[in-house]
Amino acid sequence: MTAPDPDGLLAEQLLRLTRRVHRIQKRHLEHRDLGITPAQSRLLRTLAHYGSPPRMADLAERLEVVPRAVTTLVDGLEAAGKVRRVPDPANRRVIRIELTDDGRAALRELRGARRSAAEEILAPLTDEQRAVLGGLLDTLIDGPGADAGDGRRTA
Repeated sequence: MTAPDPDGLLAEQLLRLTRRVHRIQKRHLEHRDLGITPAQSRLLRTLAHYGSPPRMADLAERLEVVPRAVTTLVDGLEAAGKVRRVPDPANRRVIRIELTDDGRAALRELRGARRSAAEEILAPLTDEQRAVLGGLLDTLIDGPGADAGDGRRTA
């Protein structure tokens, strides 16, 4: 008989939670009828973090995907009117991606869907448990030795 593997159990729990979070977020997105996939949602959220329109290569690097994947996502979002390709003012051969007004409106809806999904997922936890979970997740995300008291929270 082998001894229980607590780290293996934790890893499995994290994977199951991740899948549950994705399912619930997808359901909340579908209920809002935005016509945006989870991958497109991620691209829009990433795009919103830039101060000026990024290049597709910048998006691919930030999303940790191949540039072709970004092209496919941008094609779909552009067809839906959420983003547009614009020439770089300094180098017209370079194309940048910017949010449209419809894209910004979609982002507001996406944030609402994510907030609703988070409320559903976290509902069984008390405020104290949520604070502990947040601290633990910060440690896991940032790694050991990171300053957990900097107040960062990304959603």
